[in-house]
Amino acid sequence: MKFSSGNSLLRAACLLAVALLPTVTASARPNILLIYTDDHSYRTIGCYPQAYPWVETPNIDALATNGVRFEYAYIGTWCMPSRATLLTGHHQYGVRSMRMEGQYPGSTYDPQQCPFWPAVFREHGYLTCQIGKWHTGTDTGANRDWDHQIVWNRPRYPANSGKYFYDQLIETNGGPARLTRGYSTDNYTNWAEDFIRGEHRRDEDRPWYLWVCYGAVHGPFTPAERHRETYPNISVPVPQDIYPPRPGKPAYMQKIDGWVPDADGNPAMNGGFGGLTVEDTKSVYGNTLNGWVRQYHQGVKALDESVGRLVSALKESGQYDNTLIVFTSDQGFAWGQHGFHTKLAPYDANIRSPLIVSMPSQLPTGKVVQHPVAGVDLVPTFFHFAGIDLPWKMHGHDLTPLLKNPESDWPHPALTAFTARMYGDDTIQVPDDSALNNITGIPWYFMLRQGQYKYIRNLVEGETEELYDLTADPDELTNLAQQAEHRQRLLSLRAATVDELRRTDAGIVEHLPAVAGE
Repeated sequence: MKFSSGNSLLRAACLLAVALLPTVTASARPNILLIYTDDHSYRTIGCYPQAYPWVETPNIDALATNGVRFEYAYIGTWCMPSRATLLTGHHQYGVRSMRMEGQYPGSTYDPQQCPFWPAVFREHGYLTCQIGKWHTGTDTGANRDWDHQIVWNRPRYPANSGKYFYDQLIETNGGPARLTRGYSTDNYTNWAEDFIRGEHRRDEDRPWYLWVCYGAVHGPFTPAERHRETYPNISVPVPQDIYPPRPGKPAYMQKIDGWVPDADGNPAMNGGFGGLTVEDTKSVYGNTLNGWVRQYHQGVKALDESVGRLVSALKESGQYDNTLIVFTSDQGFAWGQHGFHTKLAPYDANIRSPLIVSMPSQLPTGKVVQHPVAGVDLVPTFFHFAGIDLPWKMHGHDLTPLLKNPESDWPHPALTAFTARMYGDDTIQVPDDSALNNITGIPWYFMLRQGQYKYIRNLVEGETEELYDLTADPDELTNLAQQAEHRQRLLSLRAATVDELRRTDAGIVEHLPAVAGE
C-alpha cells in the first residue's frame, strides 16, 4: 500500500486505514536497520578488494555475502553534514537553517524549516529509534522524530564531546544526561539489541526503523582492550604521494604535510590528529604509519562483532527475513594517501565509504554494484521499501533498481558537496572569511562521479579542476584535467556537475568561482 503525504484529512484517513489492517499486513512492511559507523574507510573491510590482506571482518563480510555491496559509495565528507544529509535527503547546501553556533561542536536548526524524515515514518505507522552518536544540532528530535532514543548528544555537551569511547553523557528520550561507563561501541550494541528483541516496543507487530550510529572508528581511534593484541607485525605500504610535491593537483594540496619521515625514514604523523574537541589522541603503538593503521583497524573489530550481534538478534527474534539491513559510514578516512590523516578532501582515500545492503528474502546475494552512488540516495530507498511517498523533494535517487539487479544501467551521476561549516542559504556564495571557506586548508568543492571518471571543482577563483580515471588510476595520482586529449570529457563533466546543482536547487550555481583558464 502506498502512503501519500497530502492534506491532513487524507493523511488521517490513511493512518486510520493502517490501524485497521490485519496484523500480517502491518508486519509485512519491512523493518529497516541502518548501521552507521564514523570515519570508517571501505579499505578496513575484508570483502572490499582494497583492504589489506591481513584484515579480518567476518560479520561485515557475511552481510556482503548475503546482500549487495556497493563498490563506490560517497555518503558524505565529514560528520555533521553527512548526518544532516541522512536526516533530510538533501546535500549540505540544501539543509536549511542548520548553523554552527556556540562552542564547537554546538549547532542549531529550526525543525519547521529543516524537518527530519523519521517523523514522517512515525506518521505512517513506523516505530522510530536512534541509538548512539547524535551530531546534528543540540535538538535531537526526541519524541518528535523518534519514539525511542538513547544518544550521546555531542553538540549539547562540548566539554564531553571528545569522549568518543568512554565516560559519555547519555540522554534517553530527551531526558537529563547521565554519565555512562563502558566502551561506547559495546554500549550502543547492547541498547540496539534490546530494542530489536522487543524492549521499548509496545506493539510487536509495528514495523520499525532503527538507526544505530556508532562513534567508532573516529579519533581518538581507541580500540577495545580485548583487541589490542590483534594484527601484530603488520606492514603497511607507504602511499606514493604521502609527501609533497603532488604535481597537477591544486595549490592547497602542495601544502598538505600530515606525515614526515622519522629518524629511521618511516612516515610519522606530523602534528597529531586535527579533530576539534577530541580528547588527546594517543598512539598505542608509536607515531608511525604502521602503528596508526594498526590502531585504527583494531577499532573496527568491535564494530564487526556488533554487526554479528545485531544480525543474530534479528534471527533469534524471527525478524531477519523482514528486515532491510544497511551498513555504511558517514565517510572514510585517509592514512597517508595524498599526505592526509583526515577525511574532508574529495579523494576516495578520504571520503569513500563502505555500503552493503542485505535482505536475502527480497534481494540478490553476493552481488556487487559498480555504479557510483551518493548518501542522498539512501533516503528515497528507505521510503520505497516502507511504501511511503516522499514528503518533499529529495536530492537523491531510489537505489532499488540496483539492489534488484546490480548489473542494470544507472544513468545518475553521484554528486558530493563540501561547503565546510556552512549550510543552506549560507552557501549561496563562497565567503571571503578564511575561517568559513575551508577546513584545515581544504576549500569548498563539488565532486562528481560518473562511470569510471571523477571530476572535482574546487571553489577557489582560478584554481585548476581535477579529472581522474579511477579504472586506470585508482589512487588518483594523475590529474587529466589539463591534458588536451581529455578536454571534451572535462567539459562534459563540468556541465554535468552544473546540471546536478541546478536539479537540486543549489543557489551557488549562479555564483561559482571561475576555474583555471576561464
